[in-house]
Amino acid sequence: MPGSTNGSNSTKTMGVLTVGGLVMVTAYTVALGSNGWLWFGWVVLGLITLGMVVTSKST
Repeated sequence: MPGSTNGSNSTKTMGVLTVGGLVMVTAYTVALGSNGWLWFGWVVLGLITLGMVVTSKST
């Protein structure tokens, strides 16, 4: 099914973006100090990614 492959690719892309975002937020925190909004944004991104993983496994 072409739809399941595309969904899998988008889920992998979101996973990569989430991990990359974690690396960037951590580097920013180490270099310039903590910023709550950046961490909040990363948590939201992580929750969206988690939701995509759950929905892709259920279909």
